[in-house]
Amino acid sequence: MTMGTADAEVGQLSLPQELVLMLLNEESGYFRQVRGWNLNCAMVGAGLAELSLIGRIDTDMDSLQLLDSTPTGHAALDPILEAIVADPDQHNAQYWVEVLAPRADTSIDVALERLAEMDILQHHEGEFWTLTHSAWQSDQPGEGGVVTAAGFVRSRITRVIFEDEIPDPRDAILISLLNTCDVLRFIFQLEPEAEARIALVCRMDLIGQAIAEAVAQNLAGPLVRQSGLKRNIPRVKALRILRNPHIRDGNLPALMADLYREYGPVFEVHQPFQQPITVLAGPESNRWAQREGRLHLTSTRYLDNFERAYGSHGIIHALDNSDHFRMRKALQSSFAPSRLEEHLGSLYAHARAHMAEWVVGETYQAKAMTRLLANSQISPIIASIESQDIVQSLMDYKERALSTLVAKLLPKFLLHTPAMRRAAKRMDTYLGRIERSHTATQRAGGPRDLIDDLLSLHASDPQLLPESSLRFALSTPVIFSLYTGDELGFALYTMATKPDLYERIRAEAEAIFADGDPASEVFNSEQTEVTRRFVLEVLRMHPVATSSVRDVMNSCAFADFELPLGARVLVMQTASHYVEECFPEPFKFDIDRYLPGRDEHRSTAYAPFGLGTHSCMGQRWVELQMAINLLMVAYYFDIGARPSNGKMRISPLPAMSVSNGVKLRIAAKRREIPTVGPANLSAPAMVCPVAH
Repeated sequence: MTMGTADAEVGQLSLPQELVLMLLNEESGYFRQVRGWNLNCAMVGAGLAELSLIGRIDTDMDSLQLLDSTPTGHAALDPILEAIVADPDQHNAQYWVEVLAPRADTSIDVALERLAEMDILQHHEGEFWTLTHSAWQSDQPGEGGVVTAAGFVRSRITRVIFEDEIPDPRDAILISLLNTCDVLRFIFQLEPEAEARIALVCRMDLIGQAIAEAVAQNLAGPLVRQSGLKRNIPRVKALRILRNPHIRDGNLPALMADLYREYGPVFEVHQPFQQPITVLAGPESNRWAQREGRLHLTSTRYLDNFERAYGSHGIIHALDNSDHFRMRKALQSSFAPSRLEEHLGSLYAHARAHMAEWVVGETYQAKAMTRLLANSQISPIIASIESQDIVQSLMDYKERALSTLVAKLLPKFLLHTPAMRRAAKRMDTYLGRIERSHTATQRAGGPRDLIDDLLSLHASDPQLLPESSLRFALSTPVIFSLYTGDELGFALYTMATKPDLYERIRAEAEAIFADGDPASEVFNSEQTEVTRRFVLEVLRMHPVATSSVRDVMNSCAFADFELPLGARVLVMQTASHYVEECFPEPFKFDIDRYLPGRDEHRSTAYAPFGLGTHSCMGQRWVELQMAINLLMVAYYFDIGARPSNGKMRISPLPAMSVSNGVKLRIAAKRREIPTVGPANLSAPAMVCPVAH
C-alpha cells in the first residue's frame, strides 16, 4: 500500500493506531475496556509518545518540552501539538494527559477512520469493528512470507514479552501503555515470568515510563469525580407532560425535545404504578449512547417477559456483548440491501399483485393498507411464504405483547383474551408454512432467504440460537413487515398531502420505469435523488422506533449526573430530530436537508433506526423498500388522504404509526398494472379493509 506523507513520517502505523489495533477484541467486535480505565487517557499518551518519537517534543518524569512546532500533517497528532504550542508555560506529561483527555474522542475517530481507509479495520452497523478479510499486508516478513498489519503489531509485542527480544522504543512504549490499561492479560496468557518481563520492559524506556505513569495516575480521576457527583436529576411533573401540545397529536420525539430544552439532557419521568424512568434526550445523549451505551446499559432484563411470551430465550434484541455481535455477524447479509436487490424482480411482481387489488374510488385505513403492502413483499422474499391471510393477527399479538409486557401500558390479562389466544395460535399456522417451504427439496436451487440463514445458524451454533428461540426468530418477517408498513404509512400520507413532492417523485418514477423495471443501481443514483431524500425526511419527522429502554448494568456518569446500578433508562434518540440546533425549522418538511453541504443526517442526532450496538440491522433495506414502493405507487396511482391538511394524528405506542383515523383514498389509476408474476402469487391473500 502506498503511504501518505504523514503516515510515512510516523511510520506505517502510528502509536495511536497500533494501540487501537491491540485493543480490538475480534470475538466481541468491541474494544477492550477495564473498569477504571479511560481510553481517552491512553490515546493521549500514545499521541504524546508519537510526537516524542518523531522529534516534536521531549519528555521525562518531570517535564515536557517543545522541540519543533512544525505540524506533522497527521490529524490525530496535530491537535495535541497545537495545544502544547499554544501554552507558554511548561508542564509535565500528566498535565497534558489530564487536559487533552476530554478531547481525545477526535483522536480515536481519526485512528479508526485511517485504519478503515488502509483496509485494516472494517466498520459494521451498531459500532462494531472487525479486521478486514482482505487485510492490508505489511512488508515485514513473517513465517508465511508476509503478515497482516494487525498481526505484525501483535507479533512484535509477543517477541518482546515471550522471546526476550530487545524492544525498540516504540514497542516499549506500546507495552507500557497496554500494561497501564491492564489489558495485556486479556490479550495473552501471562505466566509469572511473562509478567516479570513486562515489568522490566516498562522500566526500560524513560519516555514510555513517564507517559504510562501519567496515564496510570489519571485513571482514578473519573471514578473519584463520579463518586462526588451529587446533582439531583430533574423530575418532570406529570402535569407538565399532559399540558404539552404534542401529547394530543402523539408526537413523542417532539414532546421529548421540548422537555430536553426545558430540563436538559437528563431528566426523570414518574409513571403511575411503575418505577421512575430516567430519560436521556438530545444530541449529546445520542453521542454518549452511541459510544458508551454498550459499556453501561443492557436490554436483557427489560425484555424478559416479552421473551417468555414467545417461549424464547436469548433473542437478539435481548443479547449483549459478544453473543449479540456473533448474532449480528451471522445475520448481517440477511438484511443487507444487496439481498433485496437480488429479489427486485420478485418485489416488483408482489407489489404489483397487491396494488392491483386496490379499487379506484375506495378509501382504506392507512395503517392496515400499508402493513399489508409491506408484508406482500417481505414474507415471500425473506421467508418464502405467503402470510397475508394471517399476518394481521400476528401483528396484533406482537403489539399486545409489547403493550402489556414491555411498555406495561395495559394489564397482563389482556394478552390472554380469546382474541389474543386465537392470534397466538396463528403463529403455529405461520411456522407450519415455513416448515413446509424449507425442506431440502423445496429449497434446492432457490435463492437464499432469512429463514435459511436462521436455520443454518441454529444447526451450526445451537447455543447461540437454541430451539427455544426459533419460534420468535422465525417471526422476524412479521415484525419487519409491521415496522416497514408503518413507516410506509407515514410516507404515503405525507406524499399524498404534498402535491409538489408527489409530482417530483412521480417524474422520477416515470423516467426509471419508462423502459421496464429499473435495475438496483438506479436507486443509488441521481435518478431517484428526490425520492431518497423524501424517505430520509419521513424517517426524521416520523420515526417508528422512537426510543430504546435499557437498564444500567454498570453505574456511570453522564452530563454531571450519576446513573446508578439498576436504574431504568429511556434513550430517546429521536428527540434530537426536533432540536433546532440539529435540524433548523424542525417542523418543516424539508428534503433539502440531505443535500451535499447541509447533510444534516450525518451525525448521531439523526437516529431513526436506533443507536449503538442495538441499531436496526435492516435500515438500508427499509430505506430501499420504501423508495421503491413510493415510486411504484406514484407511477400507477393518484392517491388522496384524510385528513387532507397534513395534520394527521399519530398512535405513539408501543411504536409510532399513523392513527386508525388516517385514511388513504385511491383517487385514480394512471395506468394498468401488469398481472404477470411469480407462480406463488396465487397463495393466500388478503385485501386491506375498506374504511367508510
